[in-house]
Amino acid sequence: MNTTPRPIAAILDSRAFGLLMRIVLTFPFWASGLAKLIDFAGAQREMGMFGLHPTAGFAIAVIITQLVGALLIIHGRYAWLGAGALAVFTLLTILLVHSFWRIDGPMGVVAFHTAVEHIGMCGGLALGAIQAHWARLRR
Repeated sequence: MNTTPRPIAAILDSRAFGLLMRIVLTFPFWASGLAKLIDFAGAQREMGMFGLHPTAGFAIAVIITQLVGALLIIHGRYAWLGAGALAVFTLLTILLVHSFWRIDGPMGVVAFHTAVEHIGMCGGLALGAIQAHWARLRR
């Protein structure tokens, strides 16, 4: 027995709503990628701040990963690949940037919460890939 009200079911079944939600889901990635692309010098400084060298190479890799990964999820074709790439990227940021186990005091707590949010984002990315897959099947 379906307990979802019809108007809500219609929204959830809408291809346009699915597309909009994939855009929203990937916002942190494509916005960050675009910001780094626009301010490449700032992107290099950010890479250096986290000890990633060569800074230009890492900045380019991050920009490509964020923009292409987000685009694949938004488009829906190969969304699984985009979600996988962004999930690996997101988990790596926990190890490289938000390593809460190495940080004492309040900043360690902030890093822990950020790491937990990143893990939740990985689940959201998987759901985005599932939604894109189902949407393509329903065409």
